[in-house]
Amino acid sequence: MTQRSAAGTGSPTSADVARRAGVSRATVSYVLNDTAGGRVSEQTRQRVRAAADELGYIPHAAARALRAGHSGIVLLTAADIPFGPLFNKFYAELRAGLHAHGYTVVLYGDAGDGNDQGESAARAWAELRPTAVLAGPGGSLTPRSAELLKRSGTRAVITLGGPPVPGAHALLMDQREVGVVAAEHLLGRGHRSIGVIVPTDHALDLFSLPRLAGVRAAADSAGGGVTVARLDLDYTEAAAAELAARWPGLGLTALFSYNDEFAMLMMSAFQDAGLRVPADVAVVGADDVMLSRLLRPRLTTVRQTPPGGGNLADLIERLIQHPDAPLEVHDLATSRIVVRDSG
Repeated sequence: MTQRSAAGTGSPTSADVARRAGVSRATVSYVLNDTAGGRVSEQTRQRVRAAADELGYIPHAAARALRAGHSGIVLLTAADIPFGPLFNKFYAELRAGLHAHGYTVVLYGDAGDGNDQGESAARAWAELRPTAVLAGPGGSLTPRSAELLKRSGTRAVITLGGPPVPGAHALLMDQREVGVVAAEHLLGRGHRSIGVIVPTDHALDLFSLPRLAGVRAAADSAGGGVTVARLDLDYTEAAAAELAARWPGLGLTALFSYNDEFAMLMMSAFQDAGLRVPADVAVVGADDVMLSRLLRPRLTTVRQTPPGGGNLADLIERLIQHPDAPLEVHDLATSRIVVRDSG
């Protein structure tokens, strides 16, 4: 018997599997979609699976989605944001956690913005009949597109890391708090003139601008006499060298460098310019990547700790199972200073 249907006209069908196993097509559907419960004996299950393997039969995902109204896909949409090791670790844990619940995670690029593009993107997502959509920061989810997804059968629409959107659950990761924690540490060390790096890459604005706002808020809370200087910077050695060269004339004593990568870039530039860290300039990063611990001096940083992927997957599963439940807002991450040698 070949891997073609009994009629020899195409791919094997569920009817071919049913004939081969000596059961009904309904039984084949129960077994291969894992919905048999106690209605099918283990012996019959094994016979159906063996027949499917022999024939090379694979259930049609689109047809299954049409019957169920959704596909078992959890769609993670992502704007044009550079990903790094922290996101990769988070994504791997989330994918494993959702897989344990029987879902497939699909990472879907999303470069749209504005209402029209947001609804256009949502229509493209809806064509996949996702069970849930996790709209990452910088994406194009709008209230109208959230409603469109729900009407198409998506059971849970969730914003992940970005601002809340009416009509969707919200999983928040407060970037403003990162800046607050960094500034409070530097203020506690006696610094009253703080520079804050803002990357010129506008794809990072969703992270960098709230972090800058957090530094300014902490400075305002400290009372008068605190200077916060915004320093826009390209992620290049030339730009870092130029900033290091003019640093002595800025009158600043400390630098919150947006994240650890920019901090490492600036620490190298400061060293080349003859400036000592932390004696001449205190440096604080964010994200606590592994290299921050290997630098000399070791980098003081703000660590933002999200929940484990398994716990987050459990939460998403609960939202999927209760599509009519009231909308929820969860603050996922906590921020704390990790004090090392740089500031």
